[in-house]
Amino acid sequence: MATFLYRLGRFAFRRRRLVVLVWLGLLAAGIAGSATLSGPTSNGFSIPGTESQRAVDLLDERFPQADADAGTARIVFEAPPGQKLTDAANTAQVQQTLGRITDAPQVARVVDPFTAKAISPDGRIGYAQVTYDVSAQEVTPEAQEAVAAAVEPTRAAGLTVEYGGDAMQVQEEQSLTEVIGIGVAAVVLLITFGSLVAAGLPLLSAIIGVGIGVTAISAATGFIEIGSGTPILALMIGLAVSIDYALFIMSRYRHELSSGLEPEEAVGRAVGTAGSAVVFAGLTVVIALAGLFVVDIPFLTQMGLAAAFTVVLAVAIALTLLPALLGMAGRRVLGGRIPGLRGGDPEASGGRPSLGRRWGRLVTRRPVAVLLVSVIGLGALAIPAADLELGLPDDSSAAPGSTQRNAYELLSEGFGPGFNGPLMLVVDAAAAADPQAAAGATATAVRALPDVALVTPPTFNPAGDTALLTVIPSSGPSTTETADLVKAIRSLPESGGAEIAVTGSTAFNIDMSDKLGDALIPYLSLVVGLAFLLLMLVFRSILVPLKATLGFLLTVVATFGALVAVFQWGWLAGLFGIEGETGPIVSMLPIFLVGVVFGLAMDYQVFLVTRMREEHVHGAPPRTAVVDGFGHGARVVTAAAVIMIAVFSGFILSSETLIRSIGFGLAFAVAIDAFVVRMTIVPAVMALLGRSAWWLPRWLDRLLPNVDVEGESLRRHLPPTPAPREPELTHH
Repeated sequence: MATFLYRLGRFAFRRRRLVVLVWLGLLAAGIAGSATLSGPTSNGFSIPGTESQRAVDLLDERFPQADADAGTARIVFEAPPGQKLTDAANTAQVQQTLGRITDAPQVARVVDPFTAKAISPDGRIGYAQVTYDVSAQEVTPEAQEAVAAAVEPTRAAGLTVEYGGDAMQVQEEQSLTEVIGIGVAAVVLLITFGSLVAAGLPLLSAIIGVGIGVTAISAATGFIEIGSGTPILALMIGLAVSIDYALFIMSRYRHELSSGLEPEEAVGRAVGTAGSAVVFAGLTVVIALAGLFVVDIPFLTQMGLAAAFTVVLAVAIALTLLPALLGMAGRRVLGGRIPGLRGGDPEASGGRPSLGRRWGRLVTRRPVAVLLVSVIGLGALAIPAADLELGLPDDSSAAPGSTQRNAYELLSEGFGPGFNGPLMLVVDAAAAADPQAAAGATATAVRALPDVALVTPPTFNPAGDTALLTVIPSSGPSTTETADLVKAIRSLPESGGAEIAVTGSTAFNIDMSDKLGDALIPYLSLVVGLAFLLLMLVFRSILVPLKATLGFLLTVVATFGALVAVFQWGWLAGLFGIEGETGPIVSMLPIFLVGVVFGLAMDYQVFLVTRMREEHVHGAPPRTAVVDGFGHGARVVTAAAVIMIAVFSGFILSSETLIRSIGFGLAFAVAIDAFVVRMTIVPAVMALLGRSAWWLPRWLDRLLPNVDVEGESLRRHLPPTPAPREPELTHH
């Protein structure tokens, strides 16, 4: 591996113009494809194999008139104080509004609140149901804007009009707030290298790589349905790892230059050593992201594969484009020093001990105390995770003051919170002797259940073999009472040979949580098992991968605890801009975070412990190898972690709940994993283990191929490094 990458790095250095032109050509093709081929992204999802999905599929087959998967919107009206909606003037305003909405694009039908008797007992609040002729994710922004324009004259006339529903969800758009981390990354790189050229090249290569990845995904939307969060997540992950991987190779290149090597040889050795760590770190991230396919939820698999694609691009860019750019820059990466910044070789260990080396010595001198304090602290952070509740975002978690949130609250006030999340009950009476009697008996049984506010009479399809009932719970859509009601309906015995199934947003939520729970163990087994084997190859050890995995579990439970405290309990809600938006954690977030955090955690494990193993292989005593390896890698790992935290934190400013919580979760997890687990617990455990950290049974050692991440083969076959010389600096 090291020898191959050494040759690849030197090839890219020598053919730098060709390599740069190829990558720029791919970027241009991506931009052209995105501009000409891209289509709209989707906000919807399906869960194959679940009862709620089977119910929707059954309705599509036998009862297409029901529009089970069509987008819906609720228009909620409130009369001024002292008036009623049934007053002649107010009734006219409502009907004029609904007439304008009926003429809006993609609207199939509008149910008048007066015809449907959807007026509150006091007469002040009513709602109209709007059904579209497409699914919620296919409702265009123009159709949404038409609804907004239709209600404005009515608002001006004195009525309160708000709207919500799945068809009114605004698709997330990428904005400057989502790449705010680039600015922070630039500052961190400047501080780390003290050079404009050295700081600029990782940023440039990362922007080109992420640009290719995101534009390719955008172009793919013209051919396949891609979720609105997929390109944003790919941008988030791709930008973070691209900068980090380039940072590690750049750091090693400057180290080799400072050792007296010529630029081409320095590039070859940097790619052969640090590049090996990049390859295996990238593989762990790809395994964790691509492994999401075992969950068998299409949009989650899609997000994982798209993010994995950008990670593969990040690795390829770091191994080819960056060496080519270094070939163009030459020794100028050591020049252009910024006054007041240390710069120089970020891995240098000579002269005054660095802060990283001093921290490493402190940890290895008191490993037991450091280990106990760290584990107890992470355990305290994990306590809120015991109260973890999962759910899907609805209008109750929309931003306070938004029309979606106002519509939810008005509907709850006038009719009860259950009207915001009606359940669809499908009665398959094809095998029943008397379909009408079977459906009626089902309705009667459901009305007798607790927490039921209303059950509508059965509506049959033209064939008379399938009935649809609407069940209004007494509780809100995201409450445990409503979830219990869904389970109670599903546990009812068959009536007269008819089968019943429940669908709707709450049923989808329950099915998703169950499916994710069932998939968690297989997913963890796959990801952790493959990554364990990969790390065993890298480190030629059993205890080091085991320690890495246990440290990851500490990071995950602490991150879940922080998510519950902030997004569910509302602690520090004002600081993160989520006041009034707290609620259950998005149900797919835990398993997604497990995958992404595992990959990122292994990044730092590989980068940091590879340097320790390199020192060990070269003959250093165990504790000295830990301190020296940590001293070499600490500054660069710190810079990489700060950059990742900054990139992910920028996504907390998103308006989409899932993206916001992912950004917070990833930023928190990187901070905990980098600074507490990898840079504190890892050296403490390595110091305690001593030489046994690198123990591997002889029979297994013979079976495993030697991937040579530490570049020992390069040291044997290449000429020795010349004596260090003072670099030629170019002052700007």
